[in-house]
Amino acid sequence: MRQRKVLAALGYTIFVLLSLSCGLSVAQTTPQQTTASQTSSFELKNGERVVFLGNSLFENDFQYGYLELALSTRWPDRDITFRNLGWTGDNVYGIARSTITNPPTGYDLLMESLTKAKPTLVFLAYGGIEAQDGEAGLGYFTEGLTKLLDKIDQLGAQAILLSPIPVLTTDLTQNVASRNAMLETYAAAMAKLASQRGKRYIDLFNPIQEIGRKTVITDNGIHLNETGYYYLTTTLEQRLGLAPRFTPVTITAGKQAGVTTGSAKLLPAAKGEPALTFAIDETLLPLPLPADDKPVTNNGPLLKITGLKKGFYTLTADTETLVTASASDWANGIELRQGRLFEQVRELRQMILKKNDLFFFQYRPLNTTYILGFRSYEQGRHVKGLEEQSILIKWLEGQIAVSRKPAASVYQLSPLK
Repeated sequence: MRQRKVLAALGYTIFVLLSLSCGLSVAQTTPQQTTASQTSSFELKNGERVVFLGNSLFENDFQYGYLELALSTRWPDRDITFRNLGWTGDNVYGIARSTITNPPTGYDLLMESLTKAKPTLVFLAYGGIEAQDGEAGLGYFTEGLTKLLDKIDQLGAQAILLSPIPVLTTDLTQNVASRNAMLETYAAAMAKLASQRGKRYIDLFNPIQEIGRKTVITDNGIHLNETGYYYLTTTLEQRLGLAPRFTPVTITAGKQAGVTTGSAKLLPAAKGEPALTFAIDETLLPLPLPADDKPVTNNGPLLKITGLKKGFYTLTADTETLVTASASDWANGIELRQGRLFEQVRELRQMILKKNDLFFFQYRPLNTTYILGFRSYEQGRHVKGLEEQSILIKWLEGQIAVSRKPAASVYQLSPLK
């Protein structure tokens, strides 16, 4: 389960109320119904409400925010709301959501949370817990998943089913191969049901297993670490048919200077400066790199500059030094991994994490029994405080919305002196 952080909610309240008094507001839009199938192109429209519903595969991303960050930056000009309802150890019947207050049951709470989120699109990540019941539990799982899809249809939302991810190593006595074979059996059942219901199904099992052979992507062989969520997110983007975030840029230096590919634009250099000056019109922010690993795939813009004389050249952006490389290295291409875009996306990610922390403690307060349960006569007054968290969440969503569009940068490539 994710590490819980108690936020200074009072400080946030004061800050938000002051900001609101200065005229900050968040535009309201009407959600537009989406349509999806196994083969249709994927797109989030203005007004969408995206819900991540499942077990620890979603809950643990509260620590990293990769899934929301990736999808929200794909359409930076659109109003899209995200809610993470993942719950460690949960199954399609909401068993992990049960409290000592009964009713409501765990399933009741699952339905209540899903309904309250008002989704237009639900990503479903189940099967990992249920697969531990083996062949005997397959029918029960399929029945529960069917009921869950019925509920999502009833709410007028679309559903995308994600397969369980594999066990990469384990300290359990069970054999890893047999455990993974059962996970694949449950994944196949999900794929079959998705096909029957006309829902999109995404296989995560095989690509995650392949990536796990190349680098460490879990903390314990079962739960993904930061690097694992980076790859989970990029895999999801690929399986949804989303284009790469960047297209390579090739620039020719010298007397025949010009842009041959990409979205770069040459700019006049300052008088007397032997520098190649250009701007790159990026439409998407990069995903921030994991702190504990160097990805095996390209993450940032790939820049090729040909026609340079032998020597070393330094690239700067807005007076910040980014990279120094030889003329031959520039001709082969350099991946940019720092600069204003990366600073911007790091700040954006922190806002998403703060917003999700606030939401987590709103819909899963630490003292649930005392605030909402049968002992609410003791601390039930705090329900109002939970409701007021929505003001903070909405304000942060407004800040996220205005921070998703890439900031423009001017680059200069100069000979190393």
